[in-house]
Amino acid sequence: MPIRAVLWDIDDTIFDYSGADRVGMRRHLEIEGLPAAYTSPEHALDVWKAVTDVHWTRFAEGELDFPGQRRERVRAFLGKPLSDAEADAWFGRHAAHYEAAWTLFPDTVPVLDLLADAYRHAVLSNSSIHHQDRKLRALGVRDRFEAVVCAVELGVSKPDAGAFHAACEVLELSPQEVAYVGNEPDIDAGGAVAAGLTGIWLDREGRGGRPELVRITGLHELPGLLAGDTRFGAPDTFR
Repeated sequence: MPIRAVLWDIDDTIFDYSGADRVGMRRHLEIEGLPAAYTSPEHALDVWKAVTDVHWTRFAEGELDFPGQRRERVRAFLGKPLSDAEADAWFGRHAAHYEAAWTLFPDTVPVLDLLADAYRHAVLSNSSIHHQDRKLRALGVRDRFEAVVCAVELGVSKPDAGAFHAACEVLELSPQEVAYVGNEPDIDAGGAVAAGLTGIWLDREGRGGRPELVRITGLHELPGLLAGDTRFGAPDTFR
């Protein structure tokens, strides 16, 4: 069955989330001051990434709601028992700098252009529709996608098969007709494969490994991969 649609992750796939978060937090700390627990801005940025990963996982597993994961990130980073209002205010000041740094990866628009006529396109994200729809509009690519499907509204997150199947249902396509592209080998590509989609791991950092997954290192490889229909063939070509 041919692939008829590409389902996309957003953060660190088409949008440089990590870069924007790091630039925004650096600017935020320049204004707020470096907390005493950190020896340098780089130390603080590394800890911020680590606490983000921890509490985002808690959110994806249903332990925290979307505002809650933000508050817990701030509390863990600052090491203070802040009220919800205090944590929200601190995060809001950071968010202003983070949003000012929003940018797409350079290969995003060229590849969307190349694939526009051959495939339908939609988004499946482990975030909220409010946040991701606004982001895509600010970045100028919301009209590239038929639908934006998000975990907060679904009540189920990747890598759960239900998240992938919900997005396929929105497109009115079977999983076998949909390819999923994302930067996480397990949450994105592995989850997609387990759900019956064609999962493609976008390994921008060149981590390698995971020979069971179809892997690309940049979006420029995606059109050729899809055109060659290597779902049952030679993924090693792209490693």
